[in-house]
Amino acid sequence: MSYVKRVLSTFFILVCVVNISAQNREQRFRENIPLDSIRLSDPFILADKKTNTYYMTGTGGMLWKSNDLEKWTGPYKVVQTDSNSWMGPRPMIWAAELHYYENRYYYFATFTNRNIKIDSVKGNVIERRACHVLVSDKAEGPYLPMKDSVYLPGNRPTLDATLWIDKDKKPYMVYCWEWLQNWNGTVEKIELKKDFSGTAGEGKILFRAGDSPWSKEKDEQGNDKPNKVTDGPFLFKTQTGKLGMLWTSWIYDVYTQGVAYSASGTLDGPWIQEKEPITPPNYGHGMLFRTFEGKLLMALHSHKNANGRYIRIPRLFEVDDSGDKIILGNPFGK
Repeated sequence: MSYVKRVLSTFFILVCVVNISAQNREQRFRENIPLDSIRLSDPFILADKKTNTYYMTGTGGMLWKSNDLEKWTGPYKVVQTDSNSWMGPRPMIWAAELHYYENRYYYFATFTNRNIKIDSVKGNVIERRACHVLVSDKAEGPYLPMKDSVYLPGNRPTLDATLWIDKDKKPYMVYCWEWLQNWNGTVEKIELKKDFSGTAGEGKILFRAGDSPWSKEKDEQGNDKPNKVTDGPFLFKTQTGKLGMLWTSWIYDVYTQGVAYSASGTLDGPWIQEKEPITPPNYGHGMLFRTFEGKLLMALHSHKNANGRYIRIPRLFEVDDSGDKIILGNPFGK
C-alpha cells in the first residue's frame, strides 16, 4: 500500500470512529432492560471472553450488552459502511452476526440498497441485497469495511451469512440465495480469503428449501407443497463431532426452525434433513452459544401481534448437544 493510500485509509478509520462515538453520545441508551422487553429480529449473541461480556446484535445494525443475559444495555450504533460503495449512504442491515477469529472481530450481515433494483421475478421487484463482512479490533466495534466491496454476485439477492471453518481449515461464508429470485431458496457456501477481506472462487449449493420434509405451503389448488424459503443458516458441532445446521422456513404461515446434519461431516454434505422441526411453532432464525459457565443456549426470536403490530422478541432455550443430535430443552432462566 502506498503512503498516500495508508494516510487516506487511516483518515477514513479515524472519521468513522469519531462519527460513531458522536452518534452514541447523542443517543439515549436504555439500561437493565429484560431480554423479552427488547424488540429484535434474528438475535445473535457473542460471549466474549476478553471482556466477560455478552454482545447481542441482529437486524437493524445495533448492539446490546449484558453481563448476565438477563438485563441488557443499549442499543449502540457500531457499524460504519462506505457510502460510496454499492450499499449507498443508508443501507438496511439484516441478521448481523459477530464472530471472533484470530484476534479480530468480524461482523457478518445482509445489506440492502433499496434504490438499486437488480431483477423482477413473478411481479416481485428485487432490490440490491447481499451478504458482506466488516471488521473491528473490539467486540463493541466500530465495525469498518475491508478491502473488497463485493463478496457475492451483484445480480443475485443473498442474505443471512454466517461463518464456518471446515475440516480443510479454510473459512467459509454460508448464506442463502433468496427465494424471491430462484423460487426455491438455497443454502450455499463460498470460500473466504484468509483475512476475510473478500471471497475466493464461486458459491456452491448445499441444499434447497424443497429438500425439507417439514416446511410446506399451499399451491394454487390448495394442496401442500414444499416451502420455497431458506433463512438463517447456523453451523454447529455436537460433542460427538456431528456437523449440523440450524435453518428456518415456514409451515404455511408459521415461522419455524429445522435442523439438518451432514453425512460427511463437512459443508459438502450430503445434508440430511430432520423430519420434524426442532423448535415449537413461531420460533426461528436460531444460533447456538455457550455461556461463561459452560451452558449451551440457543438464541432465536418469536413473533407476536401486539395491538396490530407484528413484533419479534429474542428468546433463549437450553440445548443438550451430548449426542449426535441436539435436543432443545427448557426456556433459559425459567
